Amino acid sequence: MTDTPTEDTSEAPVGRRTVLIATGASAAALAVAAAAPVAPSPTPATGLADAAPAAAAVCTLTKEMTEGPYYLDGQLVRSDVTEGKAGAPLKLALTVVDDSTCAAIGNALVEIWHCDALGEYSGFVGNNGHSEPDDGTFLRGGVLTGASGVANITTVYPGWYRGRCVHIHVKVHTGVTLTSDGSFTGGRELHTGQLFFNETITTAMAKVSPYSTNKVTRTTLAQDSIYDGGGASSGLLTLTALGSTASAGYTGTLTLGVETS
Repeated sequence: MTDTPTEDTSEAPVGRRTVLIATGASAAALAVAAAAPVAPSPTPATGLADAAPAAAAVCTLTKEMTEGPYYLDGQLVRSDVTEGKAGAPLKLALTVVDDSTCAAIGNALVEIWHCDALGEYSGFVGNNGHSEPDDGTFLRGGVLTGASGVANITTVYPGWYRGRCVHIHVKVHTGVTLTSDGSFTGGRELHTGQLFFNETITTAMAKVSPYSTNKVTRTTLAQDSIYDGGGASSGLLTLTALGSTASAGYTGTLTLGVETS
C-alpha cells in the first residue's frame, strides 16, 4: 500500500470496487456552488423532506476540489452508508442545481465517501494506525436526487487523519445506469469536490466518544491544505443540531451548482 493518510491530493487511475485497494482518478468535472452558510443552530432539525430549499436560488459555480487517494468506484446506491459505524449522526441534504438557471436537477447521483471516527477509510483500513474490520464499503455510497434536486444521505460525522481537516468527498453524476448488484455504471461526472465542517462544532465533537479515542493530531480547517477559506462556495456545510449535545449529531445542507453544458 503506497497511499498514506498524510496526503489527500494525489491523482491515480480508477480501480473497480472488486479490487479494494484501488485508487481513484481525478475528475475533470466542473464544480459546485452553495448557499451562504448560517450559524449552526442548537434547535433540533425538523426533517429532511425532498423539497428544494431557499438555498437553491444561489447558483455560484465554485472551485473543483481534489478527489484524493481514497476513491473506490462502483459503490452502492443507497441512502444510508453507515453500516453500523459508531459516531454522531449526520443527515446530509445536498441540493443539485444548474448553476446558470438555478433549476433543480433530478435523477442526478450524488456520491460521498469519507473516513470513520478513527480516521480510517474502507478499503484502506490501517493507514491511520487503527485495526478494524474492512469490507471496502462502509461510509461510501450515493443516492439519486428527487425531482427537486435533493439528495438525502445518512452517515456519521467524520473523524480525521494525519494532514487533513475533517471533510467528506463528493461527486455528482448524471445519466448513470443502476446495476443489478446495487451499484451504478456509466453516466457523466459533473463535479468532484469536498464538504467541510464548522471548526467550533468539530472541536466539540472531538471531545466525545468515539472521536475522543482518535489520538492522531487533528489538522484544523484553517490549517488545511485543500480548504481555501471560501465558505459555502468552497464546500462549507451549513450545520443544524439534532439535539442539545454534539453526540446527538447534525444535519448538513449545501446547494451544489453544477455546469451541465
